[in-house]
Amino acid sequence: MGWFPRPGCPVSAVAAPSLPSSRLPGIGLAFAVAAVAFCLGRVMPLVGGAVFGIVLGILVRQFAPPSARFLPGIRFASKQVLQWSIIALGFGLSITQVAHTGLESLSVTLATVAAAGLAAWLLGRLLRVHDTLKLLIGVGTAICGGSAIAAIVPIVKPDEHDTAFAISTIFLFNLVAVLLFPALGHWMGLSDLGFGLWAGTAINDTSSVVAAGYSYSHAAGDYATIVKLTRATLIIPICLVIALVVAWREKRGGATGFSLARIFPWFILWFLVASAIRTAGVIPEAALPVIHFAAECLIIVALTAIGLSADLRRMASTGPRPILLGLGVWAAVALTSLLVQHLIGRW
Repeated sequence: MGWFPRPGCPVSAVAAPSLPSSRLPGIGLAFAVAAVAFCLGRVMPLVGGAVFGIVLGILVRQFAPPSARFLPGIRFASKQVLQWSIIALGFGLSITQVAHTGLESLSVTLATVAAAGLAAWLLGRLLRVHDTLKLLIGVGTAICGGSAIAAIVPIVKPDEHDTAFAISTIFLFNLVAVLLFPALGHWMGLSDLGFGLWAGTAINDTSSVVAAGYSYSHAAGDYATIVKLTRATLIIPICLVIALVVAWREKRGGATGFSLARIFPWFILWFLVASAIRTAGVIPEAALPVIHFAAECLIIVALTAIGLSADLRRMASTGPRPILLGLGVWAAVALTSLLVQHLIGRW
């Protein structure tokens, strides 16, 4: 059993082409639930609007299932809006701003990404977790949680309940890390930069990195945030590699209508364009908070739509194995970060 879904594996049904007006009910529902999630995320930032969005979406799906007329808009929001949110995130990442810190933390970052991939593959085989869910949990833990999962969803096309399960699993260990890491850092005597490097490479969600880093010290928070932003850029080569592997699998499996252009993640190129525009200073500084706010809102809407598409009964039938996989991958990343820091004398 490998990392990637094989040709012929079941994926989410693709809706027939529909008029834009037919999408409005579903898009409106996703925006309405996302607005509630956004407000809850502001009240409880440790959880965040994205997690609230997917949870509220799942609850609405289970207790007040949307009728068929909502489905085209929900599918549109869970796919197209998701890609827009990733592109918008590119405007918040200045390549030159993080280059120095990125080079300093590169050895630890690469080691933790490799550890996440190896742990997901080995533990996934041991626990018999299927390929797509294994990939989602592995990439989400290795890079940047929900954002990384959102980035590969258009490429591997998982079932919505797999996406929801992966994000929920990763959030669980993010929460544990925020509560546990600062105490462990003080107990181990980590310096501000040492803890910032640990948090930035071993906690995957940006808000959780910020929460853990600044609860340790201001210097640790600053450093952790930049390390985390640098780490997030690895989603670009990872998406491209995943796209090439999936394309190769399709071609080898004799899939009809094979086209690299169809499976290539074009939105990643637009993400790079957005990042280049940010780096070039074309966008006024005053506009950046607005763009960041828009990106946050779009990703909450997209994840809410994924929640509205998820089947809680199917998630429950998956059992505890994906949770154990998430725990194992998270532990492997946290321990690898500390080990590499110790070996290179950064601890």
